Amino acid sequence: MVWVVGVGVLVGLLMIASGVGTLRTGWVLPSARRHVARPKLYGLGALVMGVSVLLQGLVYFRILPGVPSEVRYVGGNVLLLGGLLLVALSQLLPWRRGPVDAGQAGR
Repeated sequence: MVWVVGVGVLVGLLMIASGVGTLRTGWVLPSARRHVARPKLYGLGALVMGVSVLLQGLVYFRILPGVPSEVRYVGGNVLLLGGLLLVALSQLLPWRRGPVDAGQAGR
């Protein structure tokens, strides 16, 4: 069981790194690059999901102070689903258009 939680912590760290990289540079993983319309929203969603997965592992290893299991369960699910919603919105919202040229505005 410990190795499963350890792999979860590793995945959480990778998601956090991906989210921070996307927020800072706009770079998106190649597998999602074609679908993502808003990279900053995608990065924020990946960051929130990574924090959720990482916190669950840290509580299991007793690195964080104990919190009631109900709070852990509900809080972790809210963070995970919130991050998933942000990632979905980053793919479903329409592409942003570039700034309108002054000469093209009247046409």
